[in-house]
Amino acid sequence: MRQIKREVTIGNLTIGGNHPIAVQTMLNVPIEDLEGNVAQAKRCEQAGCQILRVTCPSAADAKVLAAVKQAVSIPIVADIHFDYRAALACVDAGVDKIRINPGTIGDADHVRQVALACRQKNNPMRNGGTAGRREKHILAKYGAPVPEAMVESALYHVHLLEKHDFDNIVISIKSSNVPRMMEAYRQLSARTDYPLHVGVTEAGTYQMGLLKSGMGIGGMLLEGIGDTIRVSLADEPEKEVEAGYNILRAVGFPVAGPEVITCPTCGRTQYPCTAIANEVERRLKGCKKSIKVAVMGCVVNGPGEAREADIGIAGGKGEAVLFVHGQPVRKLTGENILDQFMDEINKL
Repeated sequence: MRQIKREVTIGNLTIGGNHPIAVQTMLNVPIEDLEGNVAQAKRCEQAGCQILRVTCPSAADAKVLAAVKQAVSIPIVADIHFDYRAALACVDAGVDKIRINPGTIGDADHVRQVALACRQKNNPMRNGGTAGRREKHILAKYGAPVPEAMVESALYHVHLLEKHDFDNIVISIKSSNVPRMMEAYRQLSARTDYPLHVGVTEAGTYQMGLLKSGMGIGGMLLEGIGDTIRVSLADEPEKEVEAGYNILRAVGFPVAGPEVITCPTCGRTQYPCTAIANEVERRLKGCKKSIKVAVMGCVVNGPGEAREADIGIAGGKGEAVLFVHGQPVRKLTGENILDQFMDEINKL
């Protein structure tokens, strides 16, 4: 059962409560490249990104975030480290949320100024941190970035904002160690009703990043923890968005668009099952129908194993049986089985 947190509105999107879990990513084009950032932002929006984060190292860079904000219709989050003036400039530039670590932007007055600016514009702030950024006094207490240290650090940062009457907050508490990250989120969720941004930081290259994120993010979602997610991959941000939705779908959340399932094949397979499945998935890119499509290797188990699919095929030698909700309909034969199958899918 999902753990219900307070609602936080980010631009035209609300997270927390019973709102759907939002998928986000972060641009990775050098901040100096304004046109490149805008172009990548548009691709992320097209991929389905719901919240988009952009780094802002200095106040002068706020112009890039302003351009990105103008180019897309999804909420824009400014990622701030060290320079509180960058946060103030981004608020002035119209961003929808500030991602900040109060412990890295200087004295209490800097935190107060950012909190005041965000409160005036009704901008939420995301804070918390990662296992690699812990305060000296907390590390001294625990000796290592254990989950208890991560939670204490995150709540310490929240307290720094609450001291200035600011509570429009989202918390993240990431680690590259999946078990540590999961335990930290469990402890944090039990101690706060602020909405949680869930992710595995520094997850790795594409394959390992997918595995760790699937386990960590998916595991938390199955425990009812998480209001927005980011899959961190050393790859294009559009792939992070795709992975985020795939994780949501894998753990049972409704996700718009088609899902293609297929078997791993075995020695009984007599037609190009895997190639057909990959091509079906490619051709369905951008499709908005919420359908499940099955491409199975043979008729022995295919229709039965994929009975929950809306439509599917199970192959034979030079042919495939078309089935709908597990019931055989007719045979597809010839060299254009794929095209025939796509015609049937498009009729749904």
